[in-house]
Amino acid sequence: MYLSKHLFVLASALAVAVSPALAENGVTDTEIVIGQFAATTGPAAQLGLRMQMGMQSYFKTVNAQGGINGRVIKLVTRDDGYEPEKAVAAVKALIKEDRVFALAGSVGTPTGLAALPVITAEKVPLIGMFTGAQALREPFNRNVFHVRASYFDETERIVQHVSTMGMKKIAVFYQNDAYGKAGLEGVMRALAKRQLMPVAVSTVERNTVDVSKALDDILKAQPDVVVQISAYKSCAAFIKQARGKGYGGQFFNVSFVGSKALADELGEAGRGVVISQVVPFPYSSRSAVVRDYQQHMTESGHSDFDFTSLEGYLSARVLVEGLRRAGRTPSRESLIAGLETLRDFDFGGFSVTYSAKDHQGSSFTDLTIIERDGKFKH
Repeated sequence: MYLSKHLFVLASALAVAVSPALAENGVTDTEIVIGQFAATTGPAAQLGLRMQMGMQSYFKTVNAQGGINGRVIKLVTRDDGYEPEKAVAAVKALIKEDRVFALAGSVGTPTGLAALPVITAEKVPLIGMFTGAQALREPFNRNVFHVRASYFDETERIVQHVSTMGMKKIAVFYQNDAYGKAGLEGVMRALAKRQLMPVAVSTVERNTVDVSKALDDILKAQPDVVVQISAYKSCAAFIKQARGKGYGGQFFNVSFVGSKALADELGEAGRGVVISQVVPFPYSSRSAVVRDYQQHMTESGHSDFDFTSLEGYLSARVLVEGLRRAGRTPSRESLIAGLETLRDFDFGGFSVTYSAKDHQGSSFTDLTIIERDGKFKH
């Protein structure tokens, strides 16, 4: 009797000790909790919302098929307004209060850099950051798995195209934060490779559309091309005002701008604006992964396809493949180990490669242009 009672007390104590740890890891018998920190309000809201939409469309498909080893995936999103201090608070809340197992689909360089120390200290895997900044790739962080190409890849593609077309007078309009500076560095590197320098460089503050000074600085130099490294509202404001002043040159943007959001913001002024991309063309059904994306988005009630939601979808695909390889009782360590076994893993027209020393994932880039009706073409 005494022994039975003693064992019961011991078992109860173990249950109390184990349950919080399991909850903290975000894995129960029935679900796996994934966290996202991103702007869902404010001037960059469409980036976070579209990433969320793409991820959810795939998670719903997986859950409808029984989840991962009987566990459904639950996504919890915390709004950081695209502000670094809010991102830190959001990540802490996701880990400590929401008790997520892993993070996915975060948006932004300044927010990502601010949150990285917390993510590293807590050893929480983060998959699919919507940023191409080198500072989030170097030095290597084993908790972070990138799905997209870097800004160095994108800006090299842009400058290569521009220089091939014989356009040498290149100006840079960039957001005055870690994201904008990362893109600026990429442009400078690509220009230096060709013994070129920008004819003008000017900035805009994050989450603002006060582009008047940048407009004066850049138009004064009469550039052939303006490369923009900012969010969609400030880029749209610059383009519209520049066109209003009679500027007839070419505009190039990197993918973070949010292609559909930029096109919607610009309306008729968007015709001819070029945007580099890090995912396949979401409006064509030539590749299997895009056909899957279109089907799963439609089944989730979304027929407004775009590049950002496709990136969210691909990030979810990578995460789920890692979860499948993490074993029947997944841990954060087994998720990392599972992802690191992906070698030239083809999702049907988009491949990723990871190893124990490299989490870059992909270097895929493409160029697209906005047409008169706000649609896109290669």
